[in-house]
Amino acid sequence: MMNTQAQSYEVGTHPDMAPPASTVGVQGWVRTNLVSSPTNALLTIFAIYLVYTLVPPVLNYFIFDAIWAGTTSDVCRTKDGGPVGAACWPFVNVWMKQLMYGRYPDAELWRINLSYVLFAASILGLAIPAIPGKKWTAIFLLFIFPVLCYFLYAGGSFGLVEVETPEWGGLFLTLVIAVTGIVASLPIGIVLALGRRSNMPVMRAVCTAFIELWRGVPLITVLFMSSVMFPLFMPEDVSFDKLIRALVGVALFSAAYMAEVVRGGLQAIPKGQYEGAMALGLNFPKMMYFIVMPQALKLVIPGIVNTFIGLFKDTTLVSVIGLLDFLGMVQLASTNPEWLGFINSGYAFAALIFWIFCFSMSQYSQYIERKLHTGH
Repeated sequence: MMNTQAQSYEVGTHPDMAPPASTVGVQGWVRTNLVSSPTNALLTIFAIYLVYTLVPPVLNYFIFDAIWAGTTSDVCRTKDGGPVGAACWPFVNVWMKQLMYGRYPDAELWRINLSYVLFAASILGLAIPAIPGKKWTAIFLLFIFPVLCYFLYAGGSFGLVEVETPEWGGLFLTLVIAVTGIVASLPIGIVLALGRRSNMPVMRAVCTAFIELWRGVPLITVLFMSSVMFPLFMPEDVSFDKLIRALVGVALFSAAYMAEVVRGGLQAIPKGQYEGAMALGLNFPKMMYFIVMPQALKLVIPGIVNTFIGLFKDTTLVSVIGLLDFLGMVQLASTNPEWLGFINSGYAFAALIFWIFCFSMSQYSQYIERKLHTGH
């Protein structure tokens, strides 16, 4: 009977056998990822110890033992008047409007919310492949949307109540500074990168000096110069809003870093790409627009997004010149006599919001990398 079974298989074939149990399933994943070697096993044990030591107290402080309901600070205080040893989320709830919009008038908040809806809809239109009209959506975001936001936020025209910039604040102000810096820094950085690689000595020297000057000073110095020193060099009858000066300083500072990121991408393009473009009869603008720059920007997407994330987090520095951004508003709220001692909850909320935005930018950049990947 065994001979008959053996003859039933063709020559050179054999029945499939199940893989060893130690290489598949949970057991296989553990052996491969956690205990594949003695060093990895020790690192796994150490990581488990850190998680066991650090995570439960953090969860207890911010979630399980935290105070969630209430409208006054009394719910977060002990009998002797001191703060409880846990997070006080009523602090965030009470000051939510100020944390999100600053001192912007309540009756005019619809203007900010409308801009948020338009921005979110435009981003979805660019991110979802099935939605048509991406060219027009991009044109709207780059040219029409900023102008629309200016008239919505500032008011004073089209029947809108004027709202001065000192009343702007909170997360709204953080987004204004970050988005303005991001939108302005990329094209300026591209121009500076091209200028630094130019064959014209004067152009190359000017762009190099600009980049090295702005990269050689910290952002906080730039903000102080724009807020304190810049007005001293202007005529007495000429004055610029403090927010505008901060926006210009942040944009130029970020553009210097962006220029070096883009320059790295340009240097990574093989010389044959330039020669092929010139052989086709393309002039310099067309060569850069159709051949070189798309490849260079694709190569440096991680560096570009990294600069954007750094810029978004650096917006917190504007509080040193009196602009109450998101973090500045958290610190201002914690100085209220009724809410003294609860700033940790505000910092935790601010950290969560910043992480959500930065993580979203990181994930979107990875999506763009996968979409533009040509190695498949």
